[in-house]
Amino acid sequence: MKSPMSRGAPARGAGGRAAGVGHAPRPAGGVKKPAPVHEAWAPEAWAERIPAVLASVGLTASDAQVQALARYMALLQRWNATYNLTALRSPEDMLSHHLADCLVVVEPLRQHLGLNSAQAQAVPPRFKLLDVGSGGGLPGVVLAILCPAIAVSCVDTVGKKAAFIRQVGAELGLGNLRAEHARVEQLPGQFDVVASRAFASLPDFTSWTRERLNPAGGVWMAMKGKHPEDELQALPAFVKVLRTEALSVPGLDAERCIVWMTAIP
Repeated sequence: MKSPMSRGAPARGAGGRAAGVGHAPRPAGGVKKPAPVHEAWAPEAWAERIPAVLASVGLTASDAQVQALARYMALLQRWNATYNLTALRSPEDMLSHHLADCLVVVEPLRQHLGLNSAQAQAVPPRFKLLDVGSGGGLPGVVLAILCPAIAVSCVDTVGKKAAFIRQVGAELGLGNLRAEHARVEQLPGQFDVVASRAFASLPDFTSWTRERLNPAGGVWMAMKGKHPEDELQALPAFVKVLRTEALSVPGLDAERCIVWMTAIP
């Protein structure tokens, strides 16, 4: 939550006059430049670029899944212009920093659940995953599209973000995707995987979601940037770290990893 703006004496413009007296106020530091306007990509433009990203992370997808990813990214960019779902506006940045950043966790997740590419397409879903602090549906929507064998629930405390994910699910016909507008502590049920992407520190993430983890083999899948050594040292005693898995995201010159954890009975 952003801190409230401080209130002080009226700003003064040239000549020492209070801003608003005889002339328009001047923003501190000079004239503020307008935010750059980025050209929106239509679903067709996204669909042209997505196969190369899939190939670069070792994934294959059906034509229907490529089209679903393309429509999702186009919807995300369109809604983002009004509802501020993500700070990124450039479609090129969204392709690398969002889509590719989520695609790299698909295969590690499948391997953890013992699913090969064909088994990941099976319906009805065999596994349940909770995406905590999902925002605009990253990675939850991506996982729901590429892994129909996983029932994905996205939870966020911001209503407009949950509403967007519901709209995505309806437009794309994703029966294995749902969205909850709630605090994760208030949700019912337990999940085989509780995932987050830059949601909170590892101690907070595991403490807040402990009751959501399936006690019969459930795991936390925390998507992080660089290796979070300080957070690992501060984990509660009930958390067991299984492994930290380094990731390489094509088109992104930054460290990424998954921290896999489980709860000690």
